[in-house]
Parts: sequence; structure tokens; C-alpha cells
Amino acid sequence: MPHIIPLAQLPFSQACENNKSVIVDNLFHWFANSSHVLEIGSGTGQHCTYFAKHLSHLHWQPSDQASYLPTLHARIAHFPLANLAPPIELDVSTSWPQLPTTLDAIFTANTLHIMSKENVVALFSGCAKHLASKGCLVIYGPFNYSGNYTSDSNRQFDVWLKQQNPVSGIRDIEWITSLAHQQSFELKEDIAMPANNRMLLFTLV
Repeated sequence: MPHIIPLAQLPFSQACENNKSVIVDNLFHWFANSSHVLEIGSGTGQHCTYFAKHLSHLHWQPSDQASYLPTLHARIAHFPLANLAPPIELDVSTSWPQLPTTLDAIFTANTLHIMSKENVVALFSGCAKHLASKGCLVIYGPFNYSGNYTSDSNRQFDVWLKQQNPVSGIRDIEWITSLAHQQSFELKEDIAMPANNRMLLFTLV
């Protein structure tokens, strides 16, 4: 039997714990008619294990860059759920892997402000290519509106992000919706969430 790393020894994101129950309530409604979901940027794996458990009608496919896969595998080993697939390597800036199923939903949380602008463009392009017609794309994270921060904490967070990596930063919602439109996505809902975040629902027209 392979050695399983104790959960307490795995990387942990408090942000994932703070918002997961609110996110899953929206996903329950938005993904009601979906069956196969790709999560982009699964990170520590806290979201995918929680969402797969609470949304049992969905086949959940975690993914991330190669450096995050050991952590994902280690956490998923603690959650042997029939609807939670082993994580796959996916870097939006390169050719996407052959996905095991047809996707009718894609989810990503707290990624667009970490990525470079070029990678955000690549994300929308890849989602459009791999998502079935009328499929859903859900994005969670902070956004600016009309070039303005929605809170002082987001302003401070943006400064910190750019100190960590100059290509990172909170994105303008107008730019995001323009990118989405270029790839035939339509913004259906934009919901305010805890901690000055937003949850966006796009559908592929």
C-alpha cells in the first residue's frame, strides 16, 4: 500500500476554506445540468475534494502545472470519491492535454490575478476550444470595476501581488468580459462574494 502523507503535513490555503461553502452553493445551481467539470489551477486540492464530495452528480477533473501535482495527488488520496479523477497536468500557456471526457463546465478560482495577462488570454482561448457548446465557465476571484479597486484590502493585495511578480495583478472586469466575448462567451451572472471577491458565470454561445 503506498504511503499516504498526513493531511496536516500538506500545503494548506485558508482562503480556500473561507469561501468554499459559498462557492459550492452557486455551483450547485449553475452546474445543475452539467456532468463533467475541469478545474484549472487546483492548487492544494482543497476545493476539488470539497466540491466533488458535495456535488456528487459531477465528474470533477482537477488540474494544475506539474509542480503542483504531487500535492494534489497527496490530498486526493485522502478522498477516494468515485466522481473525483486523478489530477492532470495543464499549463494554459502551452498545448492543453487530451482530456479524458467532453467538458460541459470549467471552474477556476483565484488564478487570473496570479497569471500574466498573456496567460489569461490563453486561458479563455483554451476554454473556448475544449468546452462543449452552451457549456459553463465559472471564475472566482477579485476584479476591478471601471479601473477602480472595490476595497482598500484589494488595493493592498494588488500591491503585494505585483511585489511578488510584476506580471500578476487584479484584472479589470471590462477587459475580462471583452476577452470572453472574443471567444464567444457571454457573461450571465456577476455575484459579489465574501472578502471582496466576485463569482462570474459565462456560457459559451
